[in-house]
Amino acid sequence: MDSSTSPTPAEAYAAARRRGRYPQLARFAAELSFEFDDFQVRGCEALEDGHGVLVCAPTGAGKTVVGEFAVHLALAEGRKCFYTTPIKALSNQKYADLTARYGSGKVGLLTGDTAINGNAQVVVMTTEVLRNMLYANSSAVNDLGYVVMDEIHYLADRFRGAVWEEVILHLPEYVRLVGLSATVSNAEEFGEWLVAVRGDTAVVVDEHRPVPLWQHMLVGNRLLDLFAGEEYGKRGEAKINPTLLRKVEELGRMHAPAGLRGPRNRRGGPPQRGPRYRPPSRVDVVERLDRAGLLPAIVFIFSRAGCDAAVGQCLHSGLRLNTPEEIAEVRRVVDERTRDLPESDLGVLGYWEWREGLEQGIAAHHAGLLPAFKETVEELFVRGLVKVVFATETLALGINMPARTVMLERLVKYNGEAHVDLTPGEYTQLTGRAGRRGIDVEGHAVVLWQPGVDPRQVAGLASTRTYPLRSSFRPGYNMAINLVGQFGSQEARELLEQSFAQFQADRSVVGMARRIERNKEALAGYADAVQGDFDELLSYAELRKKISDREKLLARQNSAARRAKTAESLERLRKGDVISVPAGRRAGLAVVVDPGLDPVHEPRPVVVTEDRWSGPLSVADFPAPVEPLGRVRLPRHVELRSPKTRRDIASSLRNTGIDRPQRQRRRSGAGDDAELASLRHELHTHPVHSLPEREASLRWVERYQRLAAETAQIERKVSATTHSLARAFDRIRALLAERGYLGDERDEVTEHGRMLARIYSESDLLAAECIRQGVWAGLTPPELAAVVSALVYEARRDSAAEPRLPQGGVPKAWLETARIWTALVDDERRHRLDTTREPDAGFAWPVYRWARGESLEKVLTAAEANGQELSAGDFVRWSRQVIDLLDQLKDVLGKDDPVGGAAGKAVRSLRRGVVAAGEV
Repeated sequence: MDSSTSPTPAEAYAAARRRGRYPQLARFAAELSFEFDDFQVRGCEALEDGHGVLVCAPTGAGKTVVGEFAVHLALAEGRKCFYTTPIKALSNQKYADLTARYGSGKVGLLTGDTAINGNAQVVVMTTEVLRNMLYANSSAVNDLGYVVMDEIHYLADRFRGAVWEEVILHLPEYVRLVGLSATVSNAEEFGEWLVAVRGDTAVVVDEHRPVPLWQHMLVGNRLLDLFAGEEYGKRGEAKINPTLLRKVEELGRMHAPAGLRGPRNRRGGPPQRGPRYRPPSRVDVVERLDRAGLLPAIVFIFSRAGCDAAVGQCLHSGLRLNTPEEIAEVRRVVDERTRDLPESDLGVLGYWEWREGLEQGIAAHHAGLLPAFKETVEELFVRGLVKVVFATETLALGINMPARTVMLERLVKYNGEAHVDLTPGEYTQLTGRAGRRGIDVEGHAVVLWQPGVDPRQVAGLASTRTYPLRSSFRPGYNMAINLVGQFGSQEARELLEQSFAQFQADRSVVGMARRIERNKEALAGYADAVQGDFDELLSYAELRKKISDREKLLARQNSAARRAKTAESLERLRKGDVISVPAGRRAGLAVVVDPGLDPVHEPRPVVVTEDRWSGPLSVADFPAPVEPLGRVRLPRHVELRSPKTRRDIASSLRNTGIDRPQRQRRRSGAGDDAELASLRHELHTHPVHSLPEREASLRWVERYQRLAAETAQIERKVSATTHSLARAFDRIRALLAERGYLGDERDEVTEHGRMLARIYSESDLLAAECIRQGVWAGLTPPELAAVVSALVYEARRDSAAEPRLPQGGVPKAWLETARIWTALVDDERRHRLDTTREPDAGFAWPVYRWARGESLEKVLTAAEANGQELSAGDFVRWSRQVIDLLDQLKDVLGKDDPVGGAAGKAVRSLRRGVVAAGEV
């Protein structure tokens, strides 16, 4: 061995002592081919010492080593280990890794739609599967020694995050928890909560990236460093590259921001700077990265269509990134991965184009891809057989796909409702994949420059290091029923008080309570500073406020009354009436050419003015009611688009001799109000009114009033925050008792409640109500699949297609389902609860046709003909979610129940072809 790498005597002695104290860690480390980092050693030692552990480290740092050591310990101790992940793809990947190491006999997989060796000593599963086991009191938990929660920071997810906290709170005390998290700024706070609810837990935080990350911007065809020579980790003080700033400022002066064209036509309109900037093509970008030795790369494009188009552009350009030997290996992997796909479906799946891209080292990765396609892309990329992947941000969710370079085309993404800027956390998560440990010396993050993109903005994203973990936990119907059934309402309330959400809320209350205390001290100081009788001054100030509030109220009432009277006057106008427009750009005389009456909205009469302008007016143009001043004869049909017509009408208007009336001042009506007069009299006779130093003293009183109002608001917030989850739980129990899922005392689960306890769905109570009320009874299996799909499907925000319903029993069942949802939402609002998502029938027609046995091509073609954008990947994903809910109905109701039997048959009819491909 080279003496330069040999351990010193002290290091050798320390290693020997460590092997003696941690024999299992020594055995585990001996099986691996790399040296452990300090944080990995600390995490593993804490586990062997018998502690739970929370490990927070950057993407790619190797925190899964600690989770895999928990697997090793479980096998050595003859106990079970559950390895949980947030998504099925990550579960599949981890199952493959552990099977390769320990053999298929010792490792199982449970992901809802896949069950392999579920009684194995080590089982990889999605977190929801473990949650359901705990609620069902499954015997599989009996010998459980360790639970690894990979991507535990997922508990911040607003849709599924509650599941992580449910598991943490429900796990037996003897189970050691291993939490693996991305770097968050409040790791210590999260660790303190774990100590509070799980007992002794070691917190291991490491912010060091094992592979340094360099930040760049691609400006035209020049790849420029973002920072001026600062290393990773020192960027807080780093100076932005002056060459980059000069280049960007130079191009910014020459070109308009993205999306804006050059100067408008000569007739007018605001001119725009320079021609529109055209960034380098995606082909140019890939070739530039290739020349710089920066492949393999992930290029994030926040659009599915954009990802697919990028692959097409590269192929059409003739770009080739793989050697003949690599192409042959790609074909072998593709054939192996897609052998279960029906040959008849390959055309409609776009298989041949997708395969051609892979052979040339180019691929897309997004939620619209078939699962088999996504998994193939992931394997080929990890093996270096795909050199560039165009991806949406869904790739960032924990899948092991590190790259040498990550590039972002834009710093804006669509979040389902609006286009928003990337947050520093999102930027770090996306670029964190750059730099493959053990392969790359350094990783590279590249942002494509376009006009409007400021290097300072990129520097802010790249250097911000505060990503607090915020709990999204809140009780739901299924959770409430299970908690009451297992613990009773009182113990369940106490359990909710132990959640991370309440832990964080209570911590925020501590700060607010201190602020209230400081404010009260300041209030006492203000009272002492007042010259004179404070109570008298305070009552005088409150009287002035009452007068001000009354005047504002009267002004609003008068304004509303005037608007109503003005609208009535406009409704009385007729064609040919001459009116006066009192103010604004259209001030002067005008003649009504169309009364613009509307049975629902306020009238908007169309007029022609003296200066030949024509258009509608509204109530807002008239501060007082309108009276006709005269009339003008008009032809039966007025063609307002004709300049001659408008000119003739304006001439007739000027020749009428009618003068515009003088503008009248309007009275507010405040002088007629008896209450206001009484308040003013009380003010003038108040003892404070005649004090010589009144205003100076009142300034302190007004400060007192403002601070008192602020303090009262904080106190209300404290009251709402304290025990907030328990109060929400009580409101849910009240609604469930009303609907018969809990007994009158809200502490006993009824027969209907036991059914609800076994339905795990975002629309769990709606599904239970539909079953109870029998609205799905009598449906055929395809019809049931169609109606049930409405509870799981959610159309993409940019979809404008109208849902199409199959005939037969579906329309009536759908209307009844919608009726039940409406009534449920009314009850939820009455109880001040979050409302159940509205059912969406957009997937009913495709899933109905598939359940009837039609081909994939017919189903997707019919969806496209209906204006629905439904990719094969989307179709499979939604079909599997429908299967999951139907499976639950079958299990809850039993095969002898009409709905349960139809659900079982529907599952069998749906689980075929591409929907079944890859399932076991």
